[in-house]
Amino acid sequence: MRLLFTRALDPEWIEPLKDEHDIRMWTEENIPMPRELFLKELEEADGVFTNLTDRFDVEAFERAKRLKVVSTMAVGYDNIDIKEATKRGVSVGHTPGVLTEATADLTFALLMATGRRLRESIDYVRNDQWKSWGPFMLTGQAIYGTTLGIIGMGRIGQAVAKRAKGFNMTLLYHNRSRNEQAEKELGATYCSLDHLLARSDYVVLLAPSTDETRKMMGPAQFQKMKSTAHFINTSRGTNVDEQALYRALTEGWIAGAGLDVYEKEPISADHPLVQLPNVVALPHIGSAEVGTRREMVRLAIENLLLGIKGKSLTHIANPEVLEK
Repeated sequence: MRLLFTRALDPEWIEPLKDEHDIRMWTEENIPMPRELFLKELEEADGVFTNLTDRFDVEAFERAKRLKVVSTMAVGYDNIDIKEATKRGVSVGHTPGVLTEATADLTFALLMATGRRLRESIDYVRNDQWKSWGPFMLTGQAIYGTTLGIIGMGRIGQAVAKRAKGFNMTLLYHNRSRNEQAEKELGATYCSLDHLLARSDYVVLLAPSTDETRKMMGPAQFQKMKSTAHFINTSRGTNVDEQALYRALTEGWIAGAGLDVYEKEPISADHPLVQLPNVVALPHIGSAEVGTRREMVRLAIENLLLGIKGKSLTHIANPEVLEK
């Protein structure tokens, strides 16, 4: 079988596969495979190890006549046309669960960094502005004992809530449906989105990327937040109207934002949001913890090898394809 890896992996992962399979791998570190090369390589591929930067649309599937499985090293798979994959009998594997704790850590780190103005403080020292001390120099907002609003109380949302309990935070959450387990175990209160936005000192967006959640945070939502509140997004950039967020930050609707995801990635250094002093902008590193990433690779390869054999994947995004 020919296996296409659209990202460079260490030999320890690839060498064991070479005895039985024809391996094609893009070797440029941290640079996506060019689209035209990607489409050309798909023509002979039986299985593909991919990630969120590769767009599997109708054009891609039309090129991939031999394709049996697409295995993405990610929880989300909004870059893959699931309906088209299922129609063509292609299994889609993903890696849920393993990045929960790492992403929750990063989410809470962003919350603390924005609330206590860490980016501004670091720049203050680096730019040699620290000449003396003032009673209100670089004062931020409290974290301990404040109210945290979580939009999307799934695995990561619950993990963030557990961390917030250590800071004695009041927990509000909004979800498509009530999570009674989170209410019982974490003391979280289910409420409408409007209520959450109006009452929270920190708003964390952890909703999946769907048609319903696209730009769910827009002008009306940011205007409902406290002027002292901070907004954190570690879900998907498409869930936020970035122009509205920029207005919210520059016109004083909210105090700050911590962002790990963006509508278009990678985001450029001259993007208006990146230039704001009250924004902590990270390069989509929610799961970037060594052990987590290794487990994601392992699971993605496991899904890939199961898929080329026509077997059920460990984690499959379109189980209905098995009926075919």
